[in-house]
Amino acid sequence: MNNKKRSLLASHLIAVAAATALSVLATQGALAQKKYDTGATDTEIKIGNVEAYSGPASAYGIIGKTEDAYFRMINEQGGINGRKINFISYDDGYSPPKTVEQVRKLIESDEVFLVFNALGTPTQNAVQKYHNAKKVPQLFLATGASKWNDPKDYPWTMGFQPSYRVEARIFAKYIVKTKPDAKVAVFYANDDFGKDYVAGLKEIFGDKSPSILVAEESYETTEPSIDSHIVKLKGTGADVFVNISTPKFAAQAIKKMAELEWKPMHVMTDVSISIGAVMKPAGLEASEGILSAGYLKDASDAQWANDEGMKKFMAFIDKYVPGSNISDANMVYGYSAAQTMVQVLKQAGDNLTRENVMKQAARLKDFAPDTVLPGIKLNTSATDYAPIEQLQMMQFKGGKWELFGDIISAEAGG
Repeated sequence: MNNKKRSLLASHLIAVAAATALSVLATQGALAQKKYDTGATDTEIKIGNVEAYSGPASAYGIIGKTEDAYFRMINEQGGINGRKINFISYDDGYSPPKTVEQVRKLIESDEVFLVFNALGTPTQNAVQKYHNAKKVPQLFLATGASKWNDPKDYPWTMGFQPSYRVEARIFAKYIVKTKPDAKVAVFYANDDFGKDYVAGLKEIFGDKSPSILVAEESYETTEPSIDSHIVKLKGTGADVFVNISTPKFAAQAIKKMAELEWKPMHVMTDVSISIGAVMKPAGLEASEGILSAGYLKDASDAQWANDEGMKKFMAFIDKYVPGSNISDANMVYGYSAAQTMVQVLKQAGDNLTRENVMKQAARLKDFAPDTVLPGIKLNTSATDYAPIEQLQMMQFKGGKWELFGDIISAEAGG
């Protein structure tokens, strides 16, 4: 074979090798570009949810409706990386056995990609082990139990709002600072939600807990009325009332205290700060002076009228849920949770595996949804599954919540 032929053959072999290499790279690239687990395809992402649309915690039902509307808006804007969100939300009536049934249906029949912002401490507690055994994300839970921040033992579970224990610590610090000789009565739900708060208070009160806490009274979410508990607590002579109850019972407590003309310093969990769902039904006058801590803007408060994030929220409400009661804090909550979910899916790109979504959820860096207070940012890491760990104290005055003091960072041990 002469040199010219050798040269041509060599060139041909090089060209074939290069083409093969390019083909392999292109195939690898295509594989690297798109990865899917159950519930995700080229055209859709199936997201599951369980909500208390009925039962004792039905005031929260608006959260699921707001999220459904938010995802509808995202779909109309072209979806996420071209994929539409198929949001499947079921009612569990805030009943753990029903939650187990509905979550199994979402994962095994509907074959959702993940379950997002499912509501309730006792209800989600009932499916946490199942989620983790199945390796299906139980993501951004609508409950502030501190147990959701346990990436080592439960890597598929992550909460969303500040933990109840963190908030309780902030309350306890405020009480100790403003009322050093306080006699505190605690009223709480007899579940993980209530017990978390009591633990947080005691962490700050420390050795003085027995002398500060003059009463610890719990209630069951199945009770039709909690009036007798309030009568009993008034009788303790407490001058601080820490109210750790869900909206229906928080409203009952405020109303009964007004009837009894019992006026201690009243500190209330932020899960029940909704003006529309709690303060108005209880009576605005009866609610005057109540203290809490918040991390969300109040859509009905004129101070946010020119706020860019709130303008986006109001435009969303006008178009997708017109005529809504914007004084219901659950709407700004649902919006912020849905916006955070969309951020995580954007970060995941075309790698829509359940493992990658959890990885991206644990990589939030100074993310600020439109409806959180200025200065509050969401941060997560592989060892910190608590997105929001900042709050600001506030007081209910003249029909609205007034923020005061600085944003308080309350990391564990804070």
